[in-house]
Amino acid sequence: MTDSPADMAGFRAVMGDLPGPEPAALAAAAERNGQLTKPPGALGRLEELAVWYAGWRGSDRPVLERPQVIVFAGNHGVAARGVSAFPPDVTAQMVANFKAGGAAINQLAAAFGARMDVRALRLEDPTEDFTAGPAMSGADLAGALAAGWDEVDPEADLLVVGEMGIGNTTVAAAVAAGLFGGPAEDWVGRGTGVDPAGLALKAQVVDEGLALHRDALGDAFGVLQCLGGRELAAMAGAILRARVLRVPVILDGFICCAAAAVLQVAEPGALDHCVAGHLSDEAGHRRLLNRLGKVPLLDLGLRLGEGSGAALAIGVLKGAVACHSGMATFAEAGVSDR
Repeated sequence: MTDSPADMAGFRAVMGDLPGPEPAALAAAAERNGQLTKPPGALGRLEELAVWYAGWRGSDRPVLERPQVIVFAGNHGVAARGVSAFPPDVTAQMVANFKAGGAAINQLAAAFGARMDVRALRLEDPTEDFTAGPAMSGADLAGALAAGWDEVDPEADLLVVGEMGIGNTTVAAAVAAGLFGGPAEDWVGRGTGVDPAGLALKAQVVDEGLALHRDALGDAFGVLQCLGGRELAAMAGAILRARVLRVPVILDGFICCAAAAVLQVAEPGALDHCVAGHLSDEAGHRRLLNRLGKVPLLDLGLRLGEGSGAALAIGVLKGAVACHSGMATFAEAGVSDR
């Protein structure tokens, strides 16, 4: 499939027919890993990562040379409740900064040879305040999912998705709570740096949204529609498109993982082509990773968003693939394996 689904029925149909890794490539990569010039397990998680990557790319000796980073941006009606330390105008200003090459994610993408794309989603038209009604209509949700789907380069061999959107840590907390339950204070965090009163307000706002939309919480896409945002939906759409293309994904922080969690709740195993790039300093991220069964590659106290932690982890995955595909076997090197 190349074209994005036309509506939510189409996206739900895709979710029911997801491809898996190539079994023959997985087996061959595992066999090769056992023959490389190193003691068994000496490269730790790098070995696991390399075999995982090989399975999804369908080769026992894959290369990683065309990573893509996409930053999606959206604005949120709930920001009017004062849940962020910054005004909504900052979203568009940061999009301009991304396009000019001045943000952290630009530097990290360039450092690891990744193509970087930026997609702003109707910044002049924020989603609805989810404490007053659904954040998006069904058509709006499908359009945002399709925007993410369409932004993925079919020639990419790795995907990182990031985001920008004032108020979106509140939105991500609401989505996580809607998917997995628990009180709002378990999921909200400092975001852009709110004070204790701001943190309490975020929890209150999330609780209001959960109460209003309690009838929608049994459906993952319903949670995303009622409590989410366009950039979260676009990230989910891009991650889903990557699965269809068998392109591995490195997940970023709390907001990205909240978006990805929609897919996992809708269809268990939907994130098998994903690894967690890092553990964010945002309060709910560890809890969310535990729910997803993902162990982060890095733990550096990052909470910037933008895809920055996942982009940094590209280097780890590149190292894993380079060792796996480039090392000699014991037979090739003339080294005794016992």
